[in-house]
Amino acid sequence: MEKQPLNPKDDKPPSYSAATAPKVNCSWQPPPGYNSTQCQESTSWPPPPGYYPSASETNNHNYVPSYGSTQSTTIIMPEIILVGGCPACRPKVVNTQQSCPWLVDIKYKGNDHHGSRLKKTSMPANEETLSMTSDQIKDNLFGKVYDDSIQNNFDCESSSDDEEDYQNDCSRSIVKENFKEICNYKSLPVREIHKKFMKSFVNLLLEEAVFEGTLRRNRVVEWIEPTTLHSIIDLKLSDQGCSYETLLTLAHNVIKYSVKTGHPRFINQLYSSVDPYGLLGQWLTDALNPSVYTYEVSPVFSLMEEEILREMRKIIGWRDGRSEGIFCPGGSIANGYAINLARYYKFPRLKELGLFNTGRLIIFTSRDAHYSVKKLGAFLGIGTENVYEVKTDDKGKMCITDLKIQIKKALQENAIPLMVSATAGTTVLGAFDPLKNIAAICKNYNLWFHVDAAWGGGVLMSKKYKYLLDGIELADSVTWNPHKLLAAPQQCSTLLLRHEGLLQDAHGSKASYLFQPDKFYDTSFDSGDKHIQCGRRADVLKFWFMWKAKGTRGLEKHVDRVFKLARYFTNYIRHREGFKLILEPECTNVCFWYVPPSKRQLQNEELLKTLQKIGPAVKERMMKKGSMLITYQPLRELPNFFRLVLQNSGLTETDMRFFAEEIERLAIDL
Repeated sequence: MEKQPLNPKDDKPPSYSAATAPKVNCSWQPPPGYNSTQCQESTSWPPPPGYYPSASETNNHNYVPSYGSTQSTTIIMPEIILVGGCPACRPKVVNTQQSCPWLVDIKYKGNDHHGSRLKKTSMPANEETLSMTSDQIKDNLFGKVYDDSIQNNFDCESSSDDEEDYQNDCSRSIVKENFKEICNYKSLPVREIHKKFMKSFVNLLLEEAVFEGTLRRNRVVEWIEPTTLHSIIDLKLSDQGCSYETLLTLAHNVIKYSVKTGHPRFINQLYSSVDPYGLLGQWLTDALNPSVYTYEVSPVFSLMEEEILREMRKIIGWRDGRSEGIFCPGGSIANGYAINLARYYKFPRLKELGLFNTGRLIIFTSRDAHYSVKKLGAFLGIGTENVYEVKTDDKGKMCITDLKIQIKKALQENAIPLMVSATAGTTVLGAFDPLKNIAAICKNYNLWFHVDAAWGGGVLMSKKYKYLLDGIELADSVTWNPHKLLAAPQQCSTLLLRHEGLLQDAHGSKASYLFQPDKFYDTSFDSGDKHIQCGRRADVLKFWFMWKAKGTRGLEKHVDRVFKLARYFTNYIRHREGFKLILEPECTNVCFWYVPPSKRQLQNEELLKTLQKIGPAVKERMMKKGSMLITYQPLRELPNFFRLVLQNSGLTETDMRFFAEEIERLAIDL
C-alpha cells in the first residue's frame, strides 16, 4: 500500500486495525511470538531538522536515537508501535485483533513531517497541545512519565543467554484511566471503584519492579542521598487522602529509588533474586491476608505448614515422626527460640518460676557465628558475657579443642553449660562447623545441640554437597531459612525440632478465646499456641509454591548451579592479576581482595592499610554508578575484603566475569 501522510488539520485519527493498517517502508519486523508493540521517543525532543531514523534504529524497537542523549524514555503500549518522527514509521498495528481500544494519534507540527506530537484521541490538536514538551505530552497521554531506560555502558559482554529475549519482549505501560479521584476510605475492594486502578498497579509492579528491575542493562540502584530522596518522594502524611493517580506515581518512585534485590548483579547479602513462583505465592498470601494460628481461620495454610515442615525434617534425617517445627519471623528469632527451648528442656519449671533458680547459664558458639546468638542471649536474660566465643581454624570452622577448653572453663567457674550453637554456613566465610564432632561433645556434657543452618541449610537439597552438613541429624534443633540459599522471597524462616511436644510445653498458654477445647474439628491443627506470637503471617505459601513448581529435583539443580557458579568465579579470579583469595570457598561465599595496579608494589603494613581503603572506595563508586552491589568487610586482623555470595541460579558465567571486571574498572585509578 502506498504511504498516506497524515493531515495535521484532521481532528480525528484514522482507524487502524490489523486488516487496514497502512503498510510502511520499515525494516523492523516483530520477533516470533511478539504480541505487543512499543512507542519510543527521544529525551532530546523534537528531533533536529533533517532527522530520519536509520535502518539500524528502525530495525531495533529498543533503539536509542542517534542524536541527543544516550538515554531514552521508553513508553510502552499494547498492540501499537510508534517510532521516531517520520511517516515512514507511522503507527503499525502488529499481530492484533481487528481493533485496539488504546490507539493513539500522531500529529505533526508543520508540513515537514518532523516534530511529531503524540496525543489522546480526546486531546485537541491546537496550538497549545502541539507546542507541548515531550514530558507534558507523555503526562497527558499516559498519566505518568516512564523512567529512563538506562543504557549502562558497563563495557562487558552480553548478559545471560535469555537476556536478548527479555530485551526483545516489549513491556506494557500503565495507560491512564480516570485516576484523578480521591481514594475511597472504605476497607473493601469494590469492582467498579478499584478494579482498573488495581490492574494498573499490578501492571506497574510486573513491568517496573519484576521485569525491568531484573534486566542487566538497568541499574541495580538509583543512588540518591537521604535528604534529596526525601524531597523527591512525598513521605509526609496528611489529613486528606490522595488520588489514585498520586498512588501510582508514588509506587513508581518507590520502585525507581529502591535497590533491585532481584537484579542479577545484586550479590550484596545472603538473599537475592526474584523467584517467579515464590513471588506469586507471596502475592497470593497477601491477597488472602491470613493469620496462621488456628485451622478455623487458616485451614489450607495450617495443613501446608504441616506438610512442608515434615518434609524438611525428613531431609535433615529425622524420620521417626517424633519431631516438629514452626515458621519464624526470621533466622534470628529462630535462634532465640532454640535458646529458650534449650533452657526450658534443662529447667522445666522455668516457665512458671522464671530465672530465679537457674544459675549462670553459658552458651557456646564460634567467633564467626551470627550475631543473633549474642543478641538473643541478651534478650532472654542470659547476657552477652555468658555467650562464650569459641576459636575457629584457618577455614573458619569451630575449633573442637577450644570448645572443650571453654566448657571446662565454665564448669570451673561453677557456671552451667547450657548449649552449643554450631553454624552450618557462616555469614562471611561460608564455613560449616564439624557437626559430628560437636554432637559428640554435647552428648558427653549433656548439652543442647543447636545448628544455625539459616544460610547453609539449603545445601541439604543437593546430593552432591549435603556432606557439608554431616551430623545435622544429631542436632536437637535446626534453624533453616529457605529465603537464603534456596532463594524464596523474604522472609521464610523455620525452626525444626527433634523433640515433639516441646514447643507447646514451653510456650503454650491455652488462650480460651482462640484455642477452645470443645471445637468440632481436630484441634491438633491449631498450631498457634506453640508460638510466642499470636497473629502470624503465612510465610509457607511462597516456599510451598516454589517447591511444588520445581520439585525437589528442581531445588537440587538450583543449589548445584549456584555452587558451580561460585567455583567458576573462584577459578576465574585465582590467576587474574590483582585478585587474591582469602581462602578456598566451602559454600557459595567467595572472599577476596583486589589490589589496583598502582598499589601492587606495596607490601606488609603499607599494603594492609591500602586494602582497608579499597573496599569502601569501590563500593561507593559502584553504588553511585548502579552497576552492581557487592559487600565488603574486615574479619578480625584481616583488612576489608570483598565477599561475593551467590544464591541466584539465573546467573551465568558471563555475570561472573563481569563482577571481576567491573571491580577492576571501578578501581582503575585508586
